[in-house]
Amino acid sequence: MNQKYIQHLYRRLGFGIQPNDLHKLLKLKRKEVVNNLFKASKNITPLELDTSELKSLMGDSYITAKPNIQKIQKLSRLSTLKLNHAWIERLTSPKELIREKMTLFWANHFVCEDNNFIYTQNFQNTLRKHALGNFRDFVVAVSKQAAMTKYLNTKQNKKQKPNENFARELMELFTLGVGHYTEQDIKESAKAFTGYSHNMQGGFVFRRREHHEGQKTFFGKTGNFNGDDIIDIILEQRRCAEYICEKVYRYFVNDTLNKSHVQAMTDVFYKDYNIEKLMHFVCTSNWFYNEENIGTKIKSPIEFLVGIKTIVPVVFKNERQLLNLQRLMGQILLDPPNVAGWKGGQNWIDSNTITLRLKLPSLLLNNSYISNSRTGQVDNQIKEKKHFFKRNYGGRFNVESNWNYFNQQFINVNINELDSYILACNLSPVAQGYLNTLEKVSKQEYCVQLMSLPEYQMC
Repeated sequence: MNQKYIQHLYRRLGFGIQPNDLHKLLKLKRKEVVNNLFKASKNITPLELDTSELKSLMGDSYITAKPNIQKIQKLSRLSTLKLNHAWIERLTSPKELIREKMTLFWANHFVCEDNNFIYTQNFQNTLRKHALGNFRDFVVAVSKQAAMTKYLNTKQNKKQKPNENFARELMELFTLGVGHYTEQDIKESAKAFTGYSHNMQGGFVFRRREHHEGQKTFFGKTGNFNGDDIIDIILEQRRCAEYICEKVYRYFVNDTLNKSHVQAMTDVFYKDYNIEKLMHFVCTSNWFYNEENIGTKIKSPIEFLVGIKTIVPVVFKNERQLLNLQRLMGQILLDPPNVAGWKGGQNWIDSNTITLRLKLPSLLLNNSYISNSRTGQVDNQIKEKKHFFKRNYGGRFNVESNWNYFNQQFINVNINELDSYILACNLSPVAQGYLNTLEKVSKQEYCVQLMSLPEYQMC
């Protein structure tokens, strides 16, 4: 498998690959590389913080939790901040690469948030557990998570007065897409999810007295359906498989759908809704490596940030600075904008975010300084400029950059070939002309220069 294809695979299924790891794979065939990736992602490693204090404060009922509500909320906020940081660190060096990238994908599909940290953590690990599993089991598990029953009001869904929020989003956002169901389908399916609730610790509770017992007609079928039955009927529709494949294609392949490729994916997925089989099919298909799919997607803020950390490890000493950086770039993990999630694509970029993105590599890696030394410029002038930028901008982020790791990984890479490892797309004539005027002082300086180009925004 050639270098360009390996890099493309690892950028889409992860956040890039270091030269030393890349060079080990060059002698392998595509199938071997892909199989090894999926084999490494078989295991499930939950991302968990200690919740013993929270559980103790909450007790087993609202009555016992009520006196501690302020403490619970404060501790939940602090724990969510720590989980945000821990998730980004996990993405930077994951053991199960595909599972972690798929968890990030599903977090923007089954969109949910909650102010109780235990529910948040449970939901996030549910995404991780089912990320490469059976989609039917996945939807069922999501429908019974405490964070989801709260977020989409299933907890208030009772036979006397059905709440339609979850039933609507189940079809509109999670399984079918707009226009593939009727308002009557929403009303009937909402009845099937009545009685869904949870206990104080987040465990699923089915309150039979609040459940609508009786006939419901849904997608032309009539029966005394419960929530699981509704999900089964939805998955019988080929449109469900097609809808998921469209989202997978936009996220992992190209923002512009290729109908024939999506239909080929749907043929695979509709058979048994096995997510791993679908992703394996995508990664081994020739069209996945077509030129129009390489380096043509705009990185999400998290992909951009984690991509930088993958090349040069950066440790944020202040967790709130990391959170603020996500806010400035427009994507805070565990804090989606709404039930539809982030739109992605060109929506990631505007006049404010592009300025920050172009400046961020130098802010994190070089004390705010982007070397633009012309050929022949003396070292003293460069040092003076770096001192100026450090004094005026270096305090914006309290970080520690591990350039020793970078030097070890890139030790066998010639500085003139660095762009082929850092960038996913070809340099524009303007960018190439600009780089040609600069003196390549060191690999480190040149790395920052390359990361500060518009081309680095692509993956």
